[in-house]
Amino acid sequence: MNPMPLWKRVLILLVCAWGIIAAVPNLNYTNVEKHNDAATAIDAAGGTATAEQSADLALWPNFLPSNLVNLGLDLRGGAHLLAEVRVEDVYKARMDALWPEVRDALRDLRDQVGNVRRQPSPEGTLRVAISNPAGLTAALDAINDLATPVVSLTGVGQNDLAVSVEGEEIVIQLSDAEKTATDNRTIQQSLEIIRRRVDEVGTREPTIQRQGEDRVLIQVPGIGSAAELKALIGTTAKLTFNPVVGRTTDAGANPGARNQLLPAMGEPGVYYIIEETPVVTGEELTDAQPAFDQNNRPAVNFRFNPSGARKFGDYTAANIGAPFAIVLDDEVISAPVIQSHIPGGSGIITGSFSVEESTQLAVLLRAGALPAEMNFLEERTIGPELGQDSIDAGKIAAIISMCAVVFFMWASYGLFGFFANIALAINMALIFGALSTVGGTLTLPGIAGIVLTIGMAVDANVLVFERIREELRSARSAGRAIELGYEKAKSAIVDANITTFITAVVLFAVGTGPVRGFAITLGIGIITSVFTALFVTRIFVELWFNRARPKTITV
Repeated sequence: MNPMPLWKRVLILLVCAWGIIAAVPNLNYTNVEKHNDAATAIDAAGGTATAEQSADLALWPNFLPSNLVNLGLDLRGGAHLLAEVRVEDVYKARMDALWPEVRDALRDLRDQVGNVRRQPSPEGTLRVAISNPAGLTAALDAINDLATPVVSLTGVGQNDLAVSVEGEEIVIQLSDAEKTATDNRTIQQSLEIIRRRVDEVGTREPTIQRQGEDRVLIQVPGIGSAAELKALIGTTAKLTFNPVVGRTTDAGANPGARNQLLPAMGEPGVYYIIEETPVVTGEELTDAQPAFDQNNRPAVNFRFNPSGARKFGDYTAANIGAPFAIVLDDEVISAPVIQSHIPGGSGIITGSFSVEESTQLAVLLRAGALPAEMNFLEERTIGPELGQDSIDAGKIAAIISMCAVVFFMWASYGLFGFFANIALAINMALIFGALSTVGGTLTLPGIAGIVLTIGMAVDANVLVFERIREELRSARSAGRAIELGYEKAKSAIVDANITTFITAVVLFAVGTGPVRGFAITLGIGIITSVFTALFVTRIFVELWFNRARPKTITV
């Protein structure tokens, strides 16, 4: 038989060596995980390590790969939440923010429309009454001029506001196209903010994805409980800058229409009456960093984007000498008096902070506020013991199936079956090496995919060996039979595995969660199975044949 070119042999052996080396860290999972956590913490601290971190870092040599297969929620344990995003909150916020613009637009037409008042209305709807009904047409035109095009592919050519007249009142709502676009933006923003918050605590491979129209699935392996995860998501800071109407010590004071009564941070018994509609919100922040004020007390520096900076600058220029409330999560943390125009869009938040609290506040402000409230429809905590039981059951299933396959191949094909069994072990190493390298997540269905791959991996070898038997029956020489067996079986092996690989791709594309985990391991297993069957076993057979030079062979 013609030997395989040397360069191809070297390449195949290098791939096998890479797979084995990349898979080795998973045999010492706990220590390697501690090593990786310590390395990350030391890097974050600028290279400074504690005694415990140094000890953990020494658990695994730095010159060896340290990438691990991430364990999914069902294997590691953790928390599962299904939340519904209240997109109606965003409609209300949009209408509240629109009112000052409508009021200012109609104020310029006071001689035509008379006095302008906001009327009580359902959330998400803005009702405006004018004292001169004859000016309704002019008022409608002015409000319609505030509308902007919908920013979405489905809303091309449509405006974001739906303006109508009911009796002597003007009714303003978001248009249907804008509601659809707003829903999508709100869900995407919620996903991103939740992901930032979860990533802050360093969890591994969280699953955060949209489900249906207005729901978000959150799965975080390794976290203690669903309650802990809810608390983590709920700590996102909501920052607003509101005009101050007054200050009082009466907790039951009536703030008046469109106002709020909020407590003062660090001042028990003191309350501020502020306007409900903020001048600027934390969504317009571009940065927040811990700092110290002029009295060397912990504080937070912040900076607005251009839009926020313009609003902030215009308001401070027009309200010099008036107090201005900085509100964090419905609590007034500071109410400084505006001393001068602040044109740069930056400032400092002071209050009764410790250094740790100012640092945490800066982190929360950078992460941003959730755009809408979330109702948790389903919550589940999966204990690590259950995950370990799943891993142990998967190990047992894999060992039993592998032993059965090894015995069958050895009993059916003798020495050739032994070569196939070695290739099967390399195949397993390649699967785990690939998963470790790409940072793949192994789930319980993923273990099922690996067990399935063990059985499928020898299919290609069976096709090759049976083809070699057929060539031997045709009185071919041993070397020629082996060569033709691999050549003629190749097309059937590739075609059969391509169809299965297409199925794995479809499962990955349309599936979610555990289905994707199964698809990933199945897809990688198909590729490695074809590689080991057509190339790795052939190297073993060639090395044996060229060394032993048998006259006849038995397959």
